Amino acid sequence: MAKDYYQILGVSRNSSPEDIKKAYYKLAHKYHPDKGGDEKKFKEINEAYQTLSNKEKKAQYDKFGRIFEEGAGFEPGFDFGSAWGRQGMDFEFDFGDLSDLMEDFFGFGAGKQKKDFKRGKDIEIEMELPLEDVLKDREKKIVLQKFISCSRCQGVGAEPGTNIKECFSCRGTGWVQQIKRTPFGSFTRSMTCPECGGEGFRPEKICNVCKGEGRIKGQEEIKIFIPAGVDTNQVIKVEGKGEAGRRAGKPGNLYIRIFVKPDPIFQRKGDDLYVKTPISLTLAVLGGEVEMSILDETKILVNISAGTESGKILKISGKGIPRFSGFGRGNMYVELIVKIPGKLTKKQKELLEQLREEGI
Repeated sequence: MAKDYYQILGVSRNSSPEDIKKAYYKLAHKYHPDKGGDEKKFKEINEAYQTLSNKEKKAQYDKFGRIFEEGAGFEPGFDFGSAWGRQGMDFEFDFGDLSDLMEDFFGFGAGKQKKDFKRGKDIEIEMELPLEDVLKDREKKIVLQKFISCSRCQGVGAEPGTNIKECFSCRGTGWVQQIKRTPFGSFTRSMTCPECGGEGFRPEKICNVCKGEGRIKGQEEIKIFIPAGVDTNQVIKVEGKGEAGRRAGKPGNLYIRIFVKPDPIFQRKGDDLYVKTPISLTLAVLGGEVEMSILDETKILVNISAGTESGKILKISGKGIPRFSGFGRGNMYVELIVKIPGKLTKKQKELLEQLREEGI
């Protein structure tokens, strides 16, 4: 005889998902074998809830549940819609789940791997740096609000002094069998155990602080190593500094995406720096040396050849950005801008007049 899942859970067909869940938890608590309940009844309740708690499976059960129980065979070319229509049934056949059935029946899904339900989530943040900060290796500290391991239970989710027990429903596997009924008969497939969430084990007594999660919301100060030469949109990975996992699960990772702020004086292109430096008219004409600051604010002397024109670019090797690979540095390119004086003293005008007379 066909099982009536609604009758098993004691709910009506119009019950809301919340009512179905409440009914399941109430019955599961009552009949759970760990509490001295009826194992057979508990499995029956579990089976009913697995179907009625899933929107698509519930809809299929509402349409085909009783026919699936029959498990009748069909001739090749059998017209399901016509046959059921002649029986006076007011619905059409839905093949939406047929691919899953074929996958289960012929083993197409055998290669699927079990998801790590306990692993913590990865976290990605952005960090803005001034250009001068990329000239050498640096260590920065940040404070993150995230899930951290519960200090009371050390992340396992159980009260100190209590045990972690194997889940009775799945016997530690994290999987339970689901029976799917179709016009071709009944098929069995594996699904995540709803009792333990796929973990296979449950605390004998859950931690009073984290309520069995093994983690709580909190903050952590993290040191981040930033290598010299880092550039905009590069990502630094910090292993294990994402959110804490559930019940001693593996933590996620932290990813820091770097943004280097534009500098008002120096322009970066790859590992090279570009800068414009003004020089006097006499220095451009006569030549000599000019002192200028580089990105790290140290001073260097730059030699200017006599007769230098405005716009000339000088290359200064090894004064650019350290290469991210760790080998060497880029170059600095200095564009010389000859300043033309706007106001002249009487003596300066006289001297320039003399130079003009000399053909300069």
